[in-house]
Amino acid sequence: MLSGISTVLALAILMPSAANADKLSELEQKQQEAQQQKNELASDISKKTEKMSENASKLEKLIAKIEDLNRKMDETTAKIDSVQADIDYTKTEIDGLKKSIEELELKIEEREALLEERARAIQKSGGSVDYVDVLLGANNFVDFIDRFSAVNTLIEADREIMREQAADEKLLAVHQAQVETKLAEQEQRRAELVGLNDKLNGQKEEQAGFAEELKAEQKLLAKEKSELVQQRNEAIDVSSKLEKQIEEEQNRLAELARKVEAERQRKLAAERKAAAEKVRASNSSASSYTAPAKVSSSGFVTPASGRYTSTFGWRNIGDGPEFHQGVDIANSVGTNIKAAANGYVSFSGSMGGYGNVVILTHSINGQTHATVYAHLNSIDVSAGQQVSQGQRIGGMGNTGRSTGSHLHFEIHVGPWNGARTNAVNPASFVSL
Repeated sequence: MLSGISTVLALAILMPSAANADKLSELEQKQQEAQQQKNELASDISKKTEKMSENASKLEKLIAKIEDLNRKMDETTAKIDSVQADIDYTKTEIDGLKKSIEELELKIEEREALLEERARAIQKSGGSVDYVDVLLGANNFVDFIDRFSAVNTLIEADREIMREQAADEKLLAVHQAQVETKLAEQEQRRAELVGLNDKLNGQKEEQAGFAEELKAEQKLLAKEKSELVQQRNEAIDVSSKLEKQIEEEQNRLAELARKVEAERQRKLAAERKAAAEKVRASNSSASSYTAPAKVSSSGFVTPASGRYTSTFGWRNIGDGPEFHQGVDIANSVGTNIKAAANGYVSFSGSMGGYGNVVILTHSINGQTHATVYAHLNSIDVSAGQQVSQGQRIGGMGNTGRSTGSHLHFEIHVGPWNGARTNAVNPASFVSL
């Protein structure tokens, strides 16, 4: 009768466990998806940040180029102003030269008028002036000397007029050519500088256009990054909620395991009591009773046979220092992996670097524990399944982040959670 009641009670306790474990497995799957989304968002944020850094570098170079163009434009503008000042001065010189030219032209006109008057006088006299007749017409020697002097004066005057006329005409031509050449050179220089300035301004506008495009892209990247950060924060929030739900589900499973363990202990005590009473009633010796096997003092047994190859704690396997939350036991592929204690399967499947993994939830002396069995080649249990200590749960393998066939074994005081470090050294609980 007692056995029947115990069986009914155990079934009542076990009925919701599979559903709860399935829910836990689903939550853990969602947590993995949230973690993956968070990692992808973090990668996207990193890419956006890198792109923004590249753009900032490009923008800095463009701004430096624009500043250099501004400096060159300032220098060119200063040169244009200087040439313009020279042009203005040359024009002032031209204005002064024009007055000199006008005076020179006036002198030339006056001489031409004088020469024309001489020509008309000669024409009226019936021909050319015969200076010999003038000299021969002298009344006496004194008169001859006077006439000779006058004739020389007239001849020299005519010669001087002609020389001055020729010199002034030549000077006029030279001045005009010099001024026109100088002005043309300055105008050409100014035109070249204006062209250079326009070219620099065009380059500046082009660079400014590039800068504006980069600023616009930078603004867009900043907006996209902000949105990604928001999404990541939301993903983190979702992940933390899932972690809480997972912890609650594991606590439920642990409570189920505690009740089952309490019922098992109660049943075992009742069986022992019944057996003892039977022994006393039949006056049999105590040696005829074989007690059930006891578990280790810690409540756990070694989950696999093999070589103890990696300890608990900090290590470096090529990717930099990392904290190893368990121990490694190496053996051939397929080696039996056993449950380290009575409990429930809270997860069974593939999980990132763990590869194929089984996670069990236990209640040891009223305290929730979790054990992890990673890198399995095969899995023989499913989520929600109740397991007994020493029961095969899978075979040793090399899946996930692994460098050879081995079992990665963890013990957690409290519910398992990948984001928390409540792992303890398994060497303190099992013999390795």
